[in-house]
Amino acid sequence: MNDTSPTQERLYQDLARRLMEELVSGRYEVGDRLPAERELSAQFNVSRPTVREAVIALEVQGLVEVRVGSGAYVRRLPGKGDIPGFNISAFELTEARLLFEGEAAALAATTITEEGLAELAALVEEIESENSNPHGTEKADRAFHLAIARATRNAAVAEAVERLWSLRADSPESALLHEKARSANIKPVVEEHTAVLEALRARDPAAARAAMRTHLASVLDSLLFATEEKAIAEARRASQARRDRYTKATS
Repeated sequence: MNDTSPTQERLYQDLARRLMEELVSGRYEVGDRLPAERELSAQFNVSRPTVREAVIALEVQGLVEVRVGSGAYVRRLPGKGDIPGFNISAFELTEARLLFEGEAAALAATTITEEGLAELAALVEEIESENSNPHGTEKADRAFHLAIARATRNAAVAEAVERLWSLRADSPESALLHEKARSANIKPVVEEHTAVLEALRARDPAAARAAMRTHLASVLDSLLFATEEKAIAEARRASQARRDRYTKATS
């Protein structure tokens, strides 16, 4: 569940302001740990994703530091001149992409050329190559989605999708969460991109729309749990290290 929809007035911003008020009130000192995500969720009657977005907004402003597997700690207290500043969050952006790019894929299914399909097939291979490189980027992923937008042969659609991708990098809150996801080893899923490509190859608008929406819904889920997955991965590594030490000690 993501309760950052416009009809609910971007709840994460409201929560971030309330947390800032608590910092100003002196409830927390520098170095203090904020309550756990589940506690804040219950205290303010919001979802855990909303809490996560609020904490990221404070992290972007340098007010808290999020330590993986430990929690959020107060880095500095707001000054009198501090005003909550908000950008487009990664969740909002991905929801917008789901709407726009789903329809772009449906339109592209009726207009894409054989050359366009060949370009997408090559980009799927590049995505797989980038995923195998520990220092790889997501340039092929971006190129894949922009190529579909261009394949609609509608300049307005292409410009709108390109703008959404620019916001992904330009909005500090969005860029931070995507960076967290990347560091948690969450990468573009080749199979999901292949499904979009196959629907376009079949010239099936409904299937193309569904495949793109399924893909971006998966991206949204990955962002929601990016920090949790990293914490789980680190806990697993630590557990394995302990088992290895025990095995060596008893062998």
